[in-house]
Amino acid sequence: MKSMYDNEMELSFISKSNNEAFARITVAAFASQLDPTIEELADIKTAISEAVTNCIIHGYEDTEGNVKIKAKLLEDTLEVEISDNGKGIEDIELARKPLYTTKGNLERSGMGFTIMESFMDEVEIQSVVGIGTKIVMKKTIKKEEKQEEIEEEKNALIN
Repeated sequence: MKSMYDNEMELSFISKSNNEAFARITVAAFASQLDPTIEELADIKTAISEAVTNCIIHGYEDTEGNVKIKAKLLEDTLEVEISDNGKGIEDIELARKPLYTTKGNLERSGMGFTIMESFMDEVEIQSVVGIGTKIVMKKTIKKEEKQEEIEEEKNALIN
């Protein structure tokens, strides 16, 4: 089977909060093939953490289910799809607003989607009530900027 992507991986785990770190680190390790900066890797890990936490806290609430992650690399771009078969989001636009939360009693900040959108280049949310939610995020690793930084460092050493 020939893929249109340079590399792909899939991960599925039970919606337990202690699996959030596992998911974050796994996607970061996969993304490291693109040679991201430490800042880019931190951005990816933060966005993954927010998306997985949303699945666990909001999608499944007090039940357990599966969280699925598909990650793909194409040239200099990481694409990550995180999905659940939870309760779904009734109003996606409202849920995207900063500080909006349905879990105020849990001291949730309501910043999950805002954080994802701040750290990734693209965020797409699809949800059907009673079926589940899928979040697709993309981040392009800035190789040109890295090359310029390397050249600047070389020039600084020479001069």
